[in-house]
Amino acid sequence: MKRTTTRSGRPRPRTNVLAIALLVLSAVLLGIGFARATAAGRAEAGGGTESEAGAPTGARGDAESGVGSITGTDGEHQSPAALMRRLTSIGGAPVPGGRSVEVALPPQYQNQEPPSLSAEFATDFARALISYDDVVAGGPPKDGIPAIDVPRHVTVADAERWLEPAEPVIVVRAGEATHIYPLQILMWHEIANDTVGGVPLAVTYCPLCNTGIVFRRTFDDRELDFGVSGRLVYSNMIMYDRQTESWWIQATGRGIAGRYAGQQLALHPSLMLSWADAADAYPNARVLSRDTGFRRDYGRNPYVGYDGAALPFLYYGPDVIDASSEHAMTRVLSVYHGDGVAAVVFPELQEQRVITRTIDSTPVVVFWEPGTASALDGPRLAEGRDVGTANAFYPRIDGRALDFAFRDGQIRDRATGSSWTVAGRAVDGPFAGQSLEPALAVHHFLFSWRAFHPDWE
Repeated sequence: MKRTTTRSGRPRPRTNVLAIALLVLSAVLLGIGFARATAAGRAEAGGGTESEAGAPTGARGDAESGVGSITGTDGEHQSPAALMRRLTSIGGAPVPGGRSVEVALPPQYQNQEPPSLSAEFATDFARALISYDDVVAGGPPKDGIPAIDVPRHVTVADAERWLEPAEPVIVVRAGEATHIYPLQILMWHEIANDTVGGVPLAVTYCPLCNTGIVFRRTFDDRELDFGVSGRLVYSNMIMYDRQTESWWIQATGRGIAGRYAGQQLALHPSLMLSWADAADAYPNARVLSRDTGFRRDYGRNPYVGYDGAALPFLYYGPDVIDASSEHAMTRVLSVYHGDGVAAVVFPELQEQRVITRTIDSTPVVVFWEPGTASALDGPRLAEGRDVGTANAFYPRIDGRALDFAFRDGQIRDRATGSSWTVAGRAVDGPFAGQSLEPALAVHHFLFSWRAFHPDWE
């Protein structure tokens, strides 16, 4: 079969028509269209409801959307290597973040023509880290996918009534507090502006990249609130802060346009767990409530079959996948420490269950366990196939270094034989009841990991 080509002249991978058709059909059946979640709609999040009009990211675009390459800002062809080097400006290992640093923005991207439909924003588009040619309109306008600004929380016992054991959730701990954020809610809102243990946080999830990331909202001693811009770069959500309307790429937390272009949000550790594991590990946690102020069919998946598609939706970036031997939607856990980052693919984790990596001279251990459903597979999250989950930890307790292995059907430390869970907790043996410190880690699809971390393998 003849392959079409991209604007750069390289072959365009074949589009998975069936998968994209299912996404579009799902959008239609769920009544997804352009959203009307304006500032007034956000105010209603404190009470009342809004009609179900907002479109999750996966419903954006049309059936012609596929994967392609891009040209340079001058319209000339750029080689894959040049494109990859360019991406280091928005990817790579996140710096500590949270405070402005001196940044030399690429001169060729300053004073560009603003992106299309930019009148919605008060952003200083003269300052940019990237070419606006890389920005894709996702469908919904600014705030068309409404962030949760007034989060309510319920007990674990209350949430048991509507969460199924295998459903994926994000667990966030700060101080003495633990909050749990179900993906069945986040996939409809993508951002929850919350405070956990006195720490202002943005809990984010981009379904197109499967990236669940928590950022600290304090920047330069100023508390920021984040919204969904309705724009994408390489299929990834562009967030914006409401204080300066700077744009931030969700996959890395790097500012890409406006006052904070080139700056880095600080990441906050989090865990991706099944609801059953989260409820067992943190019975006193507070769970994000379905009472969001918006009417959504929480629990339903508007991205049916997406993680089985051959190609990501609305991706127009460099070719980062070898289609003959790799799958774009292979799950990856990236782990950050100091100036380094490592990535482990789920197939390797599923085989070994425990993998140790040294990052910037520091050992980090990654645990994988089955029992967590894919949020992007079946018609309801609880019906997704079992893809398991993985989390990363520092392998030490009270300063004592530990070595882990999968033995006798359990994750165990070699020193005492204590059994550990994917939440990093010892459930028996001398260490029973103790927990490992989580490392900064982010779940990605393989294409997303490669696109935003071009210098890392």
